[in-house]
Amino acid sequence: MDGFSDLRFFALLIKEGSLAAAAQQMGITPPAASRRLAQLEHRLGVRLLHRTTRRMSLTPEGETYLLDGTRILSDLEALERTVAGARSSPRGLMKLAATLGFGRTHIAPALSAFARAYPEVEVQLHLTDRPVNLVEQGFDAAVRFGDLPDSRLTARRLRANRRVLCAAPAYLAQAGEPQQPADLLAHQCIVIRESDETYGTWHLHQGGRQETVKVRGMLSTNDGAAATTWALAGHGVLMRSEWDVAEHIAAGRLQPVLPGWALPAADVTLVYPSKSDLSAKTRALSDFLHAWFAARG
Repeated sequence: MDGFSDLRFFALLIKEGSLAAAAQQMGITPPAASRRLAQLEHRLGVRLLHRTTRRMSLTPEGETYLLDGTRILSDLEALERTVAGARSSPRGLMKLAATLGFGRTHIAPALSAFARAYPEVEVQLHLTDRPVNLVEQGFDAAVRFGDLPDSRLTARRLRANRRVLCAAPAYLAQAGEPQQPADLLAHQCIVIRESDETYGTWHLHQGGRQETVKVRGMLSTNDGAAATTWALAGHGVLMRSEWDVAEHIAAGRLQPVLPGWALPAADVTLVYPSKSDLSAKTRALSDFLHAWFAARG
């Protein structure tokens, strides 16, 4: 038997006042309860009770074991209530990772509202354009774009998001508008450096037709906001998520390029390590962000 089980047994024994009464509460025979007490005293190497046929009383060691043991059991029960409550009621520390641009523009305002709705959840938002390992780095969840890179993770789509090609009207007036993906080879293209493998490689499709183009340009960056600034200034063709450039396209500051061709989707997803035993705080965040983006189209 483990120490906690022994403590519970001894506390019940003293509460009931006899081995027979304790045995009845535990659903065992009195001899089994007597053996349990003997095993406990043997393990501790001390006598806990003075026993006669009519009564039993605590030894000094038994009194210490009971008093301190009761406090330990009380602390354990409080701990278990706290942990169980964290699953049923959103509370505790929530560590969330998101990309720099989208995190600043969309996730930070959403978390402001989430904090008001769930005041017992402490939120830590980590903004980075580097991939994060949720388990190794201790994150509860992360906001990501595109396909799920790890089959051990679970993802919930927060909003649909397309990638688009676009450029400033002044650039297209000077350099001409591409008509086919291969025409991009003759253009200045603003490239966002996300990984060496995909650097400058753009995949386009139209129906069943697939085209892959390795583009080049004089300007590249690892920051999407900087790339958008260069596109607005007329430095070339940019591939960017719809959420980042839709306002500029609607205002005419940027113009779609090759609108008849589609690029790989970059849906916004909330990713967390496992769907089973999901904590209340993570479930609350998932539902809140899903509703937040649904309300905003």
